[in-house]
Amino acid sequence: MVMVVTALLVTPADARHRHRHHEPLSPRVEQPLTPRVDRQLKPRGERHRKPKPARQRTQNPKPVRADVPVPEPRPADAPEPNTQNPAATSDRFQEEGSPRKQQARPEPPADAKGEPEPPAVAPTPTQRPETAEPEVEPPALAPPPPPKPADADKKEMLPDPRSADLPEAKMPAEEVACRERLRGLGVEFEEHKAESDRDIGCSIPYPLVLKSLGKSIAITPGAELNCAMAEAAARFAGNVIQPTAKAEFGADLKSIGQASAFVCRPRNGTRKLSEHAFGNALDIASFTLADGRTIEVGPAPPDKDAKFLDAVRKAACGPFKTVLGPGSDADHSLHLHLDLEPRRHGGTFCQ
Repeated sequence: MVMVVTALLVTPADARHRHRHHEPLSPRVEQPLTPRVDRQLKPRGERHRKPKPARQRTQNPKPVRADVPVPEPRPADAPEPNTQNPAATSDRFQEEGSPRKQQARPEPPADAKGEPEPPAVAPTPTQRPETAEPEVEPPALAPPPPPKPADADKKEMLPDPRSADLPEAKMPAEEVACRERLRGLGVEFEEHKAESDRDIGCSIPYPLVLKSLGKSIAITPGAELNCAMAEAAARFAGNVIQPTAKAEFGADLKSIGQASAFVCRPRNGTRKLSEHAFGNALDIASFTLADGRTIEVGPAPPDKDAKFLDAVRKAACGPFKTVLGPGSDADHSLHLHLDLEPRRHGGTFCQ
């Protein structure tokens, strides 16, 4: 019994050891060995592993389980995969499949399932048709403005106390005395009927028309003025203009050419009545000497004429309250304007 247990506990390693030392084996172990076939081994470098044949996948699709949802077909306007650039497609799939991208992408709402995603490329806007309606061109000539009312250009003048002056049944003593002084100066004049315009405000209750400014100085054409202005013009012509012409040209003053006297109008560009509206202003355009020479008022007269005109102009500032001429403004570039407009403290305005 002991021997059997010993024989059963002999391992293959012990058997080989006994065989080497010519020890007898048990009958069960010492069975004839199959001789090993002699084969020539190839060098290690020439050994090659044969590639395993690739398994061919069957084309039969796997059966679809009933509980697995079938994906819906891709919409017709979905972008096709980029077959020409596989790397770009692979990168896109990797970005979409990466855990980070999946976590960053918000989940669509529950009611948005099954709706196609918007295309990645913005739709091209509809081109404007070539047959667009032509733009309406403005007419070559602008339509004429509607006609103005008859009284559109009339402006109400600022009130002037002299506008209320009307002639009395009997001429005042002041007017009678003024006429007596004119006759003493040798002035020729004629009485004229009263001038009055209530709408504009013009008024000369006792006008007269001058024919001359003294015994040898005429005025052409006749000037309609009030008596005070006629007297101031006559005295200025005899006391200033006559001796100045004699000194500058060696000849007496024969006549004066006037451009304006009484005119029922406002001042240019204002609502204030002109002094001409009261016969209180005289515009002188030229001077004629006894030798036939004429000195015209203008912006650029000859030197000798300019000297004479400058002397007359300066001397007029004082006897007259307003003196304007060339250089003052465009309205007085061709004449000397003289008037007796009443000013505060007896002041003057000369340009």
